[in-house]
Amino acid sequence: MMHAIRTDQGPRNLRIVLRTIGVLIGVLAGAGLALFPLSLPSQIATPTQPSYASDLRLLAKRAPADFLPDGDLSKAAWKHANSAKFDHDASGRSHHPEVLTRVASIWTETHIYFAFWSRYDSLNVYEGEDPAAERWQLWDRDVVEVFLNPQPERVNHYYEFEVAPNNQWVDLEIDKTKEPFNDVTWNSGFEHATSIDAKNHIWTTEVRIPISSMNVSAIHPGTAWRANFFRAAGNGGDEHRKFLAWSIVPEGKTFHIPTRFGILKLVN
Repeated sequence: MMHAIRTDQGPRNLRIVLRTIGVLIGVLAGAGLALFPLSLPSQIATPTQPSYASDLRLLAKRAPADFLPDGDLSKAAWKHANSAKFDHDASGRSHHPEVLTRVASIWTETHIYFAFWSRYDSLNVYEGEDPAAERWQLWDRDVVEVFLNPQPERVNHYYEFEVAPNNQWVDLEIDKTKEPFNDVTWNSGFEHATSIDAKNHIWTTEVRIPISSMNVSAIHPGTAWRANFFRAAGNGGDEHRKFLAWSIVPEGKTFHIPTRFGILKLVN
C-alpha cells in the first residue's frame, strides 16, 4: 500500500534545509573562504611605456631673435650657446678624433635651432643632384642628424632631420609602433644651410625647425625634450664608415633606440 505524502511537513523540511545552508556559510566564512570570489581586477592593467636610459643633457639657450640659416656659425647667438662634443662611435666603444663633432642648440618662441661643427678627412656626398629635393637614404653618405622628441611621454614617436655637407636633406616622422616606422611623406618645412672650410677640414651645418611642424604650440624656459645627435662619415660600405652618437646606443648599430635619447632642456 502506498503512503500519502503529508503536506504539512513542507514548512518544517524547508526550515531544516535553510538552517543547514546557514551553518555551512558560517563555517566557510570562519575559514576565511569566499563562496563567490571576484575574478575581475579592480583596475584594468595598461601597458607601461619603456623608460629612458640616458640622463645626458644639453642646455639650449633662448636666442634674442629669429634668423635664417646661412651656414655661418660665427654669429653671436652661437658664440654664447652651450655645446657638446662627441667623437665616440654609436656604441661608445671606440673614438675617432679625426671626425670630432660639436653640436649646439638655441631656441625662440617659434623655432628650435641646431648647429654642427664637423671635422672630416674626406667628404662622401651624392654628386650632381639638386639639393632642393628631399633625398631618400641620405644616411648612406656623410650627414649630421637630429632625432628630436618634443613629447617625451610618447617614447616611440619622434622626428628625424638630416643634412649633408652639400646641403642635401631629408626629414622623417618616426613611429616605432608602425611598419614601416619612418614616414618620408611628412614635411616639416625645416630650413638648413652648410659651409665647407676645406683648408681646416671642417664642415658646418645650421638648422632651423618650426615647432608647429611637430605639433608643439608653445615652448618656454624649463621645457625638457628628448633628443639625440648623430654623425655618419666615410666612404664605402657600413663596415668601413664611422657612425657617431652624442648619447651612446650600445644595443646595436641602429640609431633608432629612443630610450637612449638624452635631454634637451630649454633655458633662458
